Amino acid sequence: MSLAVELSGVAFGYRPGQRVLEDVELELGEGEFVAVAGPNGGGKTTLVRIMLGLVRPGEGTALLFGEPAHRFSGRRSLGYLAQRSEAGGDAPATVREVVSAGRLATGRLVGRLARDDRDLVAEAIGRVGLTHVVDAPLRTLSGGMQQRTFIAKALAAQPSLLVLDEPTTGVDVESQESLAELLADLHGELGVTIVYVSHEFGAVERYVERLVLVRRTIVFDGSPHDLPGMWHDPGHVHAPQ
Repeated sequence: MSLAVELSGVAFGYRPGQRVLEDVELELGEGEFVAVAGPNGGGKTTLVRIMLGLVRPGEGTALLFGEPAHRFSGRRSLGYLAQRSEAGGDAPATVREVVSAGRLATGRLVGRLARDDRDLVAEAIGRVGLTHVVDAPLRTLSGGMQQRTFIAKALAAQPSLLVLDEPTTGVDVESQESLAELLADLHGELGVTIVYVSHEFGAVERYVERLVLVRRTIVFDGSPHDLPGMWHDPGHVHAPQ
């Protein structure tokens, strides 16, 4: 199996002597659907940022599709949904305008989108079930619909890797389950590598192939069904001390 992500001996700290991550060994194969879970402050977001080449590890190596992550040449093919506080859910733009930005990110920085690009935008919006609100301002939509819009934006760029950081924050349970089903469908249809990052993984538990549990290092990596029961209650992860 070709690897999408390879972390070896990775350690990182924002201050000397205070490591957020240490001794991280992780390989994610192309086409996998993986949940990265753990307590708040356990290093999940830092791990993802290193994985995507947004932060360089203090020690060790981080490879993205075989290249050093911080110098990855196919960055336009990465779909990254940051935490909702960073995502811009209050923007006045419409669903169509937000998703169109996903095509602009592929290299067309100015001017109108070409017909092929417009078709890809429409296809992405249709895949997430938002055609009926395509011209609605994003800020008028529910949290679940906003998340679907940002997923469509990522899909419009035809990503080889889709990473979602805490995608269910502020979203009701029904929307969480709907989002999980959507991601499972996209994974099955497109074969895109998906990394779902959250302090809770109940919504995607039945869909993901692997659960990676992080508390400064990798404390579990396997099927969610094999996670020891003492660390797993409905929808929440309690990482070992």
